[in-house]
Amino acid sequence: MTYVYPPVSDKIPRMLHGADYNPEQWLRYPEVLEEDIRLMKLAKCNVMSIGIFSWAMLEPEEGVFTFEWMDQVLERFAANGIYAFLATPSGARPAWMAQKYPEVLRTEENRVRNLFGFRHNHCPTSPVYREKTRIINTKLAERYSDHPAIIGWHISNEFGGDCHCELCQAEFRKFLQDKYGTLDELNHAWWTTFWSHTVTDWSQVESPAPHGEKQVHAMNLDWRRFVTQRTVDFVKHETAPLKAVNPNLPVTTNFMEFYEGLDYWKFADALDFLSWDSYPTWHDADEESTQAAKIAMMHDIVRSIKGGQPFLLMESTPSLTNWQDVSKLKRPGMHLLASLQAVAHGSDSVQYFQWRKSRGSSEKLHGAVVDHVGHEHTRVFKDVTDVGAALEGMDRIVGTSVPAEAAIIFDWENRWAVKDSQGPRNKGVKYEETVQKQHEALWKLGVPTDMISMDADFAKYKLIVAPMLYMVREGVGERLEKFVENGGTLVVTYWSGIVNETDLCFLGGFPGPLRKVLGIWSEELEGLHDRDRNALRLNGNGALGLSGEYEISEICDLIHLEGAQSLGEYASDFYADRPALTVNAFGEGEAYYVAARAGGTFDDDFLSALVQRAGVARSLNVTFPAGTSAHLRTDGEHDFVFVQNYTPNAVVFPLDGRAYFDLESGRQADPELRLPPYGVRVLERQRS
Repeated sequence: MTYVYPPVSDKIPRMLHGADYNPEQWLRYPEVLEEDIRLMKLAKCNVMSIGIFSWAMLEPEEGVFTFEWMDQVLERFAANGIYAFLATPSGARPAWMAQKYPEVLRTEENRVRNLFGFRHNHCPTSPVYREKTRIINTKLAERYSDHPAIIGWHISNEFGGDCHCELCQAEFRKFLQDKYGTLDELNHAWWTTFWSHTVTDWSQVESPAPHGEKQVHAMNLDWRRFVTQRTVDFVKHETAPLKAVNPNLPVTTNFMEFYEGLDYWKFADALDFLSWDSYPTWHDADEESTQAAKIAMMHDIVRSIKGGQPFLLMESTPSLTNWQDVSKLKRPGMHLLASLQAVAHGSDSVQYFQWRKSRGSSEKLHGAVVDHVGHEHTRVFKDVTDVGAALEGMDRIVGTSVPAEAAIIFDWENRWAVKDSQGPRNKGVKYEETVQKQHEALWKLGVPTDMISMDADFAKYKLIVAPMLYMVREGVGERLEKFVENGGTLVVTYWSGIVNETDLCFLGGFPGPLRKVLGIWSEELEGLHDRDRNALRLNGNGALGLSGEYEISEICDLIHLEGAQSLGEYASDFYADRPALTVNAFGEGEAYYVAARAGGTFDDDFLSALVQRAGVARSLNVTFPAGTSAHLRTDGEHDFVFVQNYTPNAVVFPLDGRAYFDLESGRQADPELRLPPYGVRVLERQRS
């Protein structure tokens, strides 16, 4: 296993701390620009992302470039020990371009071209837009690639959305021709004989449309795949002129929280490192720990996409947002806690949107390090400075890894297919919520967990959880068999093994390619009304020895045993006493099937027992108080354990008997750990 990765830049092999910086908004206020440098240093910030939406200021007229203001900003940075991720400006094109070249504007699924405005309102296929981005990116690379302040490229910003123009339709047809070769293969994969949708010429293929076709599920899947392919190709197009000038300057683009529209797994090879923008709704109606577990899962996804390589937290708010339903302020301690949670799960940075609040437009009231008042004497500025001080003591953690022995399969294509399946519960199949519950159960235990696609290497894990693996691509069933046969523990839930990659149902019985390893046959699947209830009665059988009763709601799978052992049965309805939880001994390992959506503490109790049986390592071998958890990074010799309290109350609990040292003070920690409300401690120990 790789324990330590190189930093993003050798220029600054430290924890990065900074923000999105928009100096172009303040060119009429030179005193603001001068003051910003003083405040950045005071807040212990060492990096800024700049130029993200600067195209109109960099190229105010076609072919007229004005880089002098950027020169001055970067020179100030270099003179003051501040570094920069320089963005390519394609996230928002100038008005002159949209007026002269309307083809650069996006066409929506209703086939109407958009007006100029908003962000990412562009066609990724447009030759004009591609040429204009090539020109501006080449100019930026030639001018700044070797600048001492620049440590990497920030490609555009938060990619998302579809374009349905004729240029994209033509590329979609080419995409399908490359994939299927012939119309016969396309028609079979899309099962177009249903509703007499057989395609007899490639020109008849259209993207999904509200006034056309949206219920050919394989077509919907292929369109989503195509949109991802177009976006990744556009990223590569943007990157090419940058790498041509300086191939050693790394590139990234910032992902969004659980964004459904793009398959993020497909970006791994196009980017040198990954980053994302985190905006939790802290202090909402849910328990804080539920929100914390959800955000931890997204951290784990981004870290896992490039095989465990550290990522960057590119954006977060130091106070509140202005676009959520309710904008709550972070309670004292929460900003440091949330920031270090990102580091605990693999981030080598804490960065914000934004450095200084905009004076006007849609994000003028969004949180920022520097408020409209313009000075450092604010609660938020102090919170940010506290994070900067904490990060200064964590340089040894830069590049370290998260040693995960457990993994959860969260596959974008499966996600698309599950939510498009039309059954068994069209009022809410709750795929994301199901995955999050599994992850939260492991998070509560302090189990380092990777989030993986079904194409990942399974061999390095002891435990793999596959919630609602509705789609099973070719070869995945066999690879999961090999994983279990070699001693792994596999958990699969209801609504798994139903279709292949083109959404064609498996013939010969569900769960298709997983039937052998699970040792069960799924005959029927029932969706329950919200008012319906059943129960899972655990019988104490098997090595886990679990007993008790848990409420069942929403989904029930009626299965037959084909070698598996029943660990629990349904309590009522016509399928009372039929198996609802099973285990199948397969080779050296075990495969479990959860046939129904069980509530209460079932996920916690079940996965806790499995973690212990499978010998999966936890960050701390303790019983955590409710609302607390611990997660770690390691360099192979030393573990850095981030113990976190997501409650408004102080907590006290014993450590696990090993020798721990407080990373901040260097002193040996007491055997009993005390955490204040929303508190976090970073402990160091020898890796055993």
